[in-house]
Amino acid sequence: MLLLFFHFALILHTIKGKKNEKTTQNIFDNIFQNIEYTLRELGDGDVAVNKKMKNLTRIFYDILLTIDKSDSIFTDDNFRLLKKYFFNHKNQTIINFNKLSDYFSKFKDFCFDLDVKNMLNGSFNFIYK
Repeated sequence: MLLLFFHFALILHTIKGKKNEKTTQNIFDNIFQNIEYTLRELGDGDVAVNKKMKNLTRIFYDILLTIDKSDSIFTDDNFRLLKKYFFNHKNQTIINFNKLSDYFSKFKDFCFDLDVKNMLNGSFNFIYK
């Protein structure tokens, strides 16, 4: 889920201000609606689903707002963001975070080069090298 949130936040950051508010809102609604449906299919009740959706929305907005604050995924704030959500106090080294940070930086650069319509309809193929 976190990887989805980071990718989606980078895409939203990339297309920000390009007059696609209705489309991006529809995508946001669709993603979170599908997450909610999945939780319900897993057997969670209304109270549990509402609580989890509130937490997931909070996490997503934390990621989105932190990315929006800076131009680079390599900034201290964003590196702290990666650590906050991916560090599990086991076998994690600084090298792993550098690789993850590098991956997201390249994904962000890739998104800036795309046509907005292609990005929003999912017709792109990012290959990390």
